[in-house]
Amino acid sequence: MAAMAKGRILVTGASTGIGRACTVRFAKLGYTVFAGVRTLSDGEVVRAESLGDVRPVLLDVTLPDSIQRALAAIGDAPLSGLVNNAGIAAVGPLELLPVEAWRRQFEVNVIGLVAVTQAFLPLLRAGQGRVINIGSIAGRSALPGSGAYDATKFAIEAITDALRMELHASKISVSVVEPGAVATPIWRKSLKEIDDLRQHVPPETYAPYAALMARVQQEIVESAGKAFSVDAVVKAVEHALTAQRPKTRYLVGRETWFWLSLNLLPDRWRDRLILSKLKA
Repeated sequence: MAAMAKGRILVTGASTGIGRACTVRFAKLGYTVFAGVRTLSDGEVVRAESLGDVRPVLLDVTLPDSIQRALAAIGDAPLSGLVNNAGIAAVGPLELLPVEAWRRQFEVNVIGLVAVTQAFLPLLRAGQGRVINIGSIAGRSALPGSGAYDATKFAIEAITDALRMELHASKISVSVVEPGAVATPIWRKSLKEIDDLRQHVPPETYAPYAALMARVQQEIVESAGKAFSVDAVVKAVEHALTAQRPKTRYLVGRETWFWLSLNLLPDRWRDRLILSKLKA
């Protein structure tokens, strides 16, 4: 039996991975969870998996009209929380990754997050709700071959810091969750991104990066094999949403401390260690 109703929450990118797991968990805790999805079929799958009150809402964070329709569908009652989870990962060296892929990466991961937050802040203010942004350890430590994705996660760090101070007077808590390698579909998608890039770039242009990207692919496979359960991330999000004194940052995963420790080294030493690990 679901717990007594506690409030209303919006989770973006709720069809898979972290967003889906958060939706199921918070519904079980007794929240009314608006699951932001891009297709109704995805929403129905999430709702069927849940034991509580899950209400799928069509929401493409890159489309202003979609955000406004979602706002209208959710109604004007206060919100207890917003989990900005929607995101994609474009993989490839800066020189080879098309500018359009960079634009799409930022539209989803950064501009979409800002647009949704702007739209729903009045409801969050009315409910003294909380904003939880799903970042990544990639927002603290960039790697070759994932500059576009890492850049968006660095941006989320800055946005979270600024927003936290801007909303201090409104008593709206703002936190960022920074997972390491989580077991989600993003790994499979990243491998496909690299394969697609290799097929669409002329061989002579791809050649200088071939060894590096082959090792990046191998590293993705190894990381996917060691990835921890999404439940650890959900636990952090739950604390950020419910604790009397939520943290400003939640590092999730043992390897996150390793990547942070690399940042204490001089840049060229750090570069050598990473490239040595990649054998590039």
